[in-house]
Amino acid sequence: MLVVSNITKKHAGADELLLKNISFTVNGGERVGLIGPNGSGKTTLIQIIMGRETADSGSVQFNPPNLRVGYLAQGLEQADDVPIRSILYPQIGALHEAEREVEKWAEAMANPDGDFDAALAAYGEALERFEALHRQIDLGKGEAILAGLGLGDLSLDTPAGILSGGQKTRLGLAGLLLNDPQLLILDEPTNHLDISALEWLEDWLANFKGAALLVSHDRTFLDRIVTKIVAIDDRDGKHSARTYEGNYRDYVAAAQSELDKQWAAWQQQQAEIARIKADIQRMMNKMQGHERAKSFSEDRAKKAMRVMKARETKLDRYVASDERVEKPVPGWNMRMDLSGAALTGQDVLYLEGLSVGYTPELPLLSDLNLSIRVGERVALIGPNGHGKSTLIKTIVGELPALAGRVRMGPSVKVGYLAQEQEILDPNSTPFDVIQATAPFNHNEARYFLHLFLFRADEVFWPIHQLSFGERARLMLARVVAGGANLLILDEPINHLDVPSRENFERALRNFEGSVIAVVHDRYFVEQYASTVWYVADGALRVDVIEPMMAD
Repeated sequence: MLVVSNITKKHAGADELLLKNISFTVNGGERVGLIGPNGSGKTTLIQIIMGRETADSGSVQFNPPNLRVGYLAQGLEQADDVPIRSILYPQIGALHEAEREVEKWAEAMANPDGDFDAALAAYGEALERFEALHRQIDLGKGEAILAGLGLGDLSLDTPAGILSGGQKTRLGLAGLLLNDPQLLILDEPTNHLDISALEWLEDWLANFKGAALLVSHDRTFLDRIVTKIVAIDDRDGKHSARTYEGNYRDYVAAAQSELDKQWAAWQQQQAEIARIKADIQRMMNKMQGHERAKSFSEDRAKKAMRVMKARETKLDRYVASDERVEKPVPGWNMRMDLSGAALTGQDVLYLEGLSVGYTPELPLLSDLNLSIRVGERVALIGPNGHGKSTLIKTIVGELPALAGRVRMGPSVKVGYLAQEQEILDPNSTPFDVIQATAPFNHNEARYFLHLFLFRADEVFWPIHQLSFGERARLMLARVVAGGANLLILDEPINHLDVPSRENFERALRNFEGSVIAVVHDRYFVEQYASTVWYVADGALRVDVIEPMMAD
């Protein structure tokens, strides 16, 4: 259904490669996961496949050429004032126009002075067009998809602009699912989806008869859904792709096996190079000894020199040959030091009779009496729209409590990561943000940002030019630089690639402070959380669990 052949693309205005000779296929019934570090070119490749960008070389073919493709970008590509109805049913505008045509020719037929036969023929054509469009709009199917994605309570007249980031993602997904695609191309569809919506999407994709190409960093989602992995890897500067059969766990096992074999081959190669160098050195030492003792004739000395030079040439050719094994290069992954300031006491946060929401008459959550202890790691989960982010914003003081209060323990320093990245000034730069947060000089600020994968002059780029993933890394850098000992994180790993997610989890495991994290990554919850706060239908349930804490 999709054939990608030798796609090569350079960075705009530069000779540096972004993608090199990328080739893979997506066949009918396959669900292919496209993975790779942030900045490796996944979204650019998707844009090339969709014809929105041009490759420097290579080709993309759909089979058949008129294949119905459903594409979901990372952000909803609609004006804020467009109602939900128009996004779900783009045919509605044409349907209304066809309905007006039917009415116009019906009136013309009733006009005694008009050409009845011509009006009748035009009326028949307009009615046929209206009925065909009406058949395409399956309101019942639309309602079922909206309900499955947690949008069933929204009016179809609701403007898209008032929706949250998660609701926009789900609305865009609902719109393309309704159009009966044969091939789905989804760029990070799991971002902002709560666990129930994730499970609904997984069930839907499992029963989808077509093919799918999915960019995702959700490891559980990839484990449950994909049948093949295409991994883009720019660690060694090749910017190429490898294809692996199976799900994400199969890919990890196969990639680790390849890495282990490369390490073994490289170590064997280094041992052989060391042996040849030692042999050459022994010959040189022997020659020098004979020269000092004057026990070598000129002919024997020339012969020994030729042998030594031949071995040096052989070594040089071996080191420069295609048979040479490259030393495995670890990925340039985000590094974090979440040491934080020391905490005193046992409890760091108290919720006392707390009610949260936007109107006193309709609180989202009420009468909460909870506390968080030093070192506790709370995963705040539940359906979108039931109060998770509202609770977080009330705790950090962005929203006033409807009743009760939030009280912090002694020496608590809060680090807050917002979901929508609205706390970042779009006209500021990463360098400005870090210098405003911590007393770093110029070089210290640049080095610190380098640890969060900001290269060279990227530290001076305006924030509005950064990708979603780059902004997420910057917000994490800001929290770390602030030296917090209570981390309050609203969707902290959205837009982070898998290596960065794993590094973030590793840093949190070494963090001695306390954490509240709104998160929908089930792998993260299983590996890291010690307590789960489950929010739904106006209630909050507390579950204490034993995290896996895997390395």
